[in-house]
Amino acid sequence: METRFLGASGFKVPALGFGAGTFGGQGPLFSAWGNSDVAAATRLIDICLEAGLNLFDTADVYSNGASESILGAAIRGRRSDVILSTKLTLRAGDDPNAVGASRHHLLRGVERALQRLDTDYIDVLQLHHFDAMTPVESVMRTLDELVRAGKVRYLGVSNFSGWQLMKSQAIADRHGYERFVANQAYYSLIGRDYEWELMPVGADQGVGAIVWSPLGWGRLTGKLRRGQPLPEGSRLHDTAAFAPPVEDERLYRVVDALDAIAADTGKTIPQIALNWLLQRPTVSSVLIGARNEAQLRDNLGAVGWSLTPEQVATLDKASHATPPYPYYPYWNGMFAERNPPLVTP
Repeated sequence: METRFLGASGFKVPALGFGAGTFGGQGPLFSAWGNSDVAAATRLIDICLEAGLNLFDTADVYSNGASESILGAAIRGRRSDVILSTKLTLRAGDDPNAVGASRHHLLRGVERALQRLDTDYIDVLQLHHFDAMTPVESVMRTLDELVRAGKVRYLGVSNFSGWQLMKSQAIADRHGYERFVANQAYYSLIGRDYEWELMPVGADQGVGAIVWSPLGWGRLTGKLRRGQPLPEGSRLHDTAAFAPPVEDERLYRVVDALDAIAADTGKTIPQIALNWLLQRPTVSSVLIGARNEAQLRDNLGAVGWSLTPEQVATLDKASHATPPYPYYPYWNGMFAERNPPLVTP
């Protein structure tokens, strides 16, 4: 498995990571995408480690904490072999303070995550969203204390806008606090908004992307085809309510391009979609998820080869969407001399 630096941290992570949201099966759909118990999770983790994938990502809200507990049990006895990533700030209980990035919630949330994961430290702690009700100075100071205490090693964000990430970095620099080095962001062939602002910020600030939902909320798994009904038992209708919208024609244009490349290469549609992401600037790791061994092995087949420049160009063209102002001028060349884009349109 290829390894890459996590932003400007000097710490290396595998090109593919595993999202443990499928562990547990408790709570509403958004927090429970699968129902793997400890035995099933252990088997999936065994396969990951055999392939060189040792980054496992979870969150306190996944299956009401059961995802963290199952992950902790599944890695027992081999903690030093894995990289643990978890997230806080979404509501995790009925207590009025069980949400956000207040000092109270961050300290208590980390202690509970450590207990569930059965570990002394978290490798990468990410804020699940920006908390507009807590001063950024307080957030960064608390996170810095957690790193200095040895309970957390690296810091990241998720679902932040560019200005929210930049303000946080600026305050960390002002006070000498630990900076964010990871941004867990939604990015896929049908969701390229990350490129407009977050990618340039990441390149400038040394923040590496840990990509979530790289298959566009299941819409790039190969189950969707132009003019064909969804397979019986598909969960795509259920997850569509949570997924960022995409126009049908753009979706099917991307799927058509993936189909054509699959026919030429012998690779599956998910493998091609994942491989495209692995060639994008600032991407440190792409999280794959799996409810069973077959899905996992297929996704692991996304590494060890590369799309050709011509195939990348085909996918770029099929997935292109015109950015909104003020990003569009960079694409049409108005300011290109002084502000070249990081990726092609």
